[in-house]
Amino acid sequence: MTEHMKVPFLDLVAPHIQLEEELTAVFQTALRTAGFVGGPMVEQFEAEFAQFCGTKFCVGVASGTDAVRFALMAAGIGPGHIVITVPNTFIATTEAISQAGARPDFVDIDERTYNMDPGRLCEYLETKCDFDTASGQLVHPQSGLIVKGVVPVHLYGQTAEMDPILDVARKYNLIVIEDACQAHGAEYYSHRDDRWKKAGSMGKAAGFSFYPGKNLGACGEAGAVTTNDEDVARKIRMLRDHGQARKYYHDMEGYNGRLDAIQARILLVKLGHLMQWNSARRERAAEYNRLLGTADSAVTIPFEASWSRAVYHLYVIRTENREGLMVHLKDAGVGTGIHYPIPLHMQQAYRSLDYAPSDFPICERVASEIVSLPMFPQLQPEQQKRVVNSIVEFVGSCTPPALAR
Repeated sequence: MTEHMKVPFLDLVAPHIQLEEELTAVFQTALRTAGFVGGPMVEQFEAEFAQFCGTKFCVGVASGTDAVRFALMAAGIGPGHIVITVPNTFIATTEAISQAGARPDFVDIDERTYNMDPGRLCEYLETKCDFDTASGQLVHPQSGLIVKGVVPVHLYGQTAEMDPILDVARKYNLIVIEDACQAHGAEYYSHRDDRWKKAGSMGKAAGFSFYPGKNLGACGEAGAVTTNDEDVARKIRMLRDHGQARKYYHDMEGYNGRLDAIQARILLVKLGHLMQWNSARRERAAEYNRLLGTADSAVTIPFEASWSRAVYHLYVIRTENREGLMVHLKDAGVGTGIHYPIPLHMQQAYRSLDYAPSDFPICERVASEIVSLPMFPQLQPEQQKRVVNSIVEFVGSCTPPALAR
């Protein structure tokens, strides 16, 4: 099979060729000014990304993991605390919780959106915790730890259902930190506030990743925290820079977690194209939905809630014969992925938390069936047709003759 007939899972070359002149100028500017760390390029990106997200502050950091970790720490989460999240996310979410000194715990997901189920969050808080009226804090009796925070993950580019999550968090004095690492530009309609809100603007703070494959990706590692809380922003600026309030004056122990100036400027260039790229992703998703109608019930397409404007970082379908489909697509020259095949509560890294394989049945069922199809703004209609035709061909080959239509 020739290369031009293949459909890659992701194309990172095309957008960089398109922007080659602008991106090359970034390097030239850095070389001529020696502005490699901090400075105007970082500050300008921070200002414009904050405006894009609808927040007062943005603090650039070295990665999405740093972003979530620093947000947790700056918000007051640390040793002796439990932070609740979901098991179907990249391990960076829970690494950030653990590295902040807290312990991650999980609730199951909504089977349609694959995001945190607010009902199960409420159930966890009401049945597994005791409320200490004197301190106004939730205590997890089994561990003796204080339940301090919630990290909803805006998975695959669709926001979690934030109104009920924020309501229950307020009821129990919990800190909400959004993991928006896959949701640059995604929106949520808040019925409580009667308006659309951007991912990263709803919790105490939010972490973003700018890993190259993201909707807004750097040419290397990069991340940012968005927040409306000035004190949180101030603390994160210190945490990313060895705890310095000013040079050589260290108010705390911090980290080397700064955003590289060249990456900041690259991100600023790309930010000007992000809305267009996100719109293209939504168009590609709609076309997939239309084309996959012919696959009937053998394939479950993504569900976009009425309160959501997803940006389709990934286009994820479900099918019972996931392995067979992926082999068929590979043979047809179609790239695919799985995000994520093993839920975190089943990972060796969290064996000490003593979860059983059946503790989160919805997440486990979903994890065994999901397949990520090619999704990027430059994906062409003929490429999508090739992907879907291959899926329909596979589904047809698996249908017993007596049941075929």
